[in-house]
Amino acid sequence: MNVFERYAPFIQDYIYRSGWNSLRAVQNAAGDAVFNTDENVLLTASTASGKTEAAFFPILTLLEENPSVSVGVLYIAPLKALINDQFERLNILCQEQGIPVTRWHGDASQSKKRKLLKHPSGILQITPESLESLLINRHSEIPSLFHDLRFIVIDEIHSLLRGDRGLQTFCLIERLCRLAGSDPRRIGLSATIGNPQEAGRFLSAGSRRKTIIPVFEPGKEVWRLSMEHFYNSDPQAGSQQEEEADAMMREAPDDTAPEGADPGIGYIFEHTLGRKCLIFTNSREECEEVCQVLRQYCEYRHEPDRFLIHHGNLSSSYRESAEDEMRDESSCMSVCATATLELGIDIGRLERAFHIDAPYTVSGFLQRLGRTGRRGDPSEMWFVMREEHAESRALLPESIPWYLIQGISLVQLYVEERFVEPPRMDRMPYSLLYHQTMSTLASCGEMTPAELASRVLSLSCFHRITQEDYRILLRHLIKEDHIIQTENKGLILGLSGERVVNQYKFYAVFQENVEYTVHAGSEQLGTIVKPPPVGEKIAIAGRVWIVDEVDHRSHHVYCTLVKGNIPAYFGDVAGDIHTRILERMAQVLCETKMYPYLRSHAKSRLMEARDTAAKSGMLKRPLVHLGGSMWALFPWLGSYAFLAMERFLKIICREKLGLNGLDSARPYYMQFTMRAGEREFYEILLSEAEKEIDPMTLLYPDEVPVFEKYDCYVPAELVRRGFAWGVLDIEGMRKRVLGWRKYLGS
Repeated sequence: MNVFERYAPFIQDYIYRSGWNSLRAVQNAAGDAVFNTDENVLLTASTASGKTEAAFFPILTLLEENPSVSVGVLYIAPLKALINDQFERLNILCQEQGIPVTRWHGDASQSKKRKLLKHPSGILQITPESLESLLINRHSEIPSLFHDLRFIVIDEIHSLLRGDRGLQTFCLIERLCRLAGSDPRRIGLSATIGNPQEAGRFLSAGSRRKTIIPVFEPGKEVWRLSMEHFYNSDPQAGSQQEEEADAMMREAPDDTAPEGADPGIGYIFEHTLGRKCLIFTNSREECEEVCQVLRQYCEYRHEPDRFLIHHGNLSSSYRESAEDEMRDESSCMSVCATATLELGIDIGRLERAFHIDAPYTVSGFLQRLGRTGRRGDPSEMWFVMREEHAESRALLPESIPWYLIQGISLVQLYVEERFVEPPRMDRMPYSLLYHQTMSTLASCGEMTPAELASRVLSLSCFHRITQEDYRILLRHLIKEDHIIQTENKGLILGLSGERVVNQYKFYAVFQENVEYTVHAGSEQLGTIVKPPPVGEKIAIAGRVWIVDEVDHRSHHVYCTLVKGNIPAYFGDVAGDIHTRILERMAQVLCETKMYPYLRSHAKSRLMEARDTAAKSGMLKRPLVHLGGSMWALFPWLGSYAFLAMERFLKIICREKLGLNGLDSARPYYMQFTMRAGEREFYEILLSEAEKEIDPMTLLYPDEVPVFEKYDCYVPAELVRRGFAWGVLDIEGMRKRVLGWRKYLGS
């Protein structure tokens, strides 16, 4: 029997009503894996390939044949907006059959939640944070809700592979299944998995099942890519050469732009006209800045405002308005966005995406590219790389267009190797250990230390943490009143611990700032951190406002709309860039080929950069003499190996090298002065790298590198250990240094 014939009749009817002529390859492959095995399944297929239906058609068929007497499917997604979007799709599929679909997050209906608690059934959609809340606040009801749970579907699983939030999600899955006594299969969905085997192991962690990764012909990928470079002021790269006679790809004439306008933003303004587009940035500050400037262009041209904004600090009403506008097929509005629109929210047919500067990851590039090109059209992305003109006395490293080279590297890595960043499996998540300890006590009540350790340390993500580490943590938490030891030698939450756990922000393990809600009259605009004094200006929702009042006790800001252009701040941090990206960047500078997606200025700027790199010798040797005692080091290492290299030089090699004033532009280069010469530099580094390096020696004497959200509650010795053993990529750094032996022979 083929997959379609195996589907339940109501699924077949849905397919007929939808006008499908055949199943897609991913749907046939998923059906075979779900119907014919009892294993977990990882589905990797491009955005808009039908992964959701591929997973749910066979799942719902099995539940139709053998109904669950509790919630049958738990669907976990990283964003409320993604849950809301999938809720509409699943409801259409399930409502005629009477299968309830319930959303469970902060914005969802309380009456629907109460109904589910009384009559557990169907599909429950939830975020990791709401699942944490459910386990704490509805602990006694978990068995009745999930005792016959058959499937856990984890959407956009790639977004959970490299941080504490993903580890938290799988801790919660393990805790829920133990408490409910259920043994559901796990179904992971993603468009961007670089190493499916490693991701499959991640998906199965703590499960008795292995993971099947269906293989199928994905179909031909067709992209339209463009990458252009702009200096923030004229002249542009190659402007003295003959320009391409391509009027469509040329920036706006000067007389149509506001005074002092950014040419790169003007380019975006021109090429979004009459189209529905997404404009991605790497930070919320930049998102606000870009939206402000684009709206100024509209005002300068006396045109209606055609730009919206979408990021995590905006109120839900602002975000949902932007999503609704984008779903309107007749709309020609464009949205300035961060990663909040990177994941699989359905925002209709987009004509193209723009990306300002390079994303940090291949995964992010693919997700953002995949937002366009639906319904048979090619995916289309235009990169806009910007930089300031280097000062006349600028040193070599500052004359390289790092974002341009990084953008080329990301594209080429996927095109040539299908490379996407792998999961981070061997971290030392002490911050999460604190969080899950407090969560377990909050949900279960008094427990002996042995009982608590057996519940928490047995979770798969804590496999590197020892019993002794856990004893150190518990003693510290008792001392700090986060935990109290009772007369019966049991452990319960202390007053300080209750203050932490009883805040709604406890459910999230990702880092947050103290946020202030911004109001303009009766309208809630969103949230900011570090509000300025009364009378100063803030930027939010793509506009500028003057602060009328700040209530620090309740964290509210009241403001009035004004004209102008100022930077915004939301506390963003730079991303984790993989070593393979840096290595490919070096190759971009070495090779001579020109990439077909580069436009005129980008071609010229790349040729200039290659010429500079070749003349400097930075491609032949990592250490380059800048004059006098000043040197530059180009290690071509990712973020955490680069950080290890910095510390290796500063702490272990500093005295022998006579090194001073080390200044880094992570993860691209370091500049410093030293007494040692070039050969001596390599000899000293090789000698030290050949020794066994204790990661703890790469910490400064009194350093407590708070890196994750709850590190501030963890004893200093564990924070130091977690950073040294779980963050710094010492082996990646050592491997690079040992590879420099060849420079001693010449």
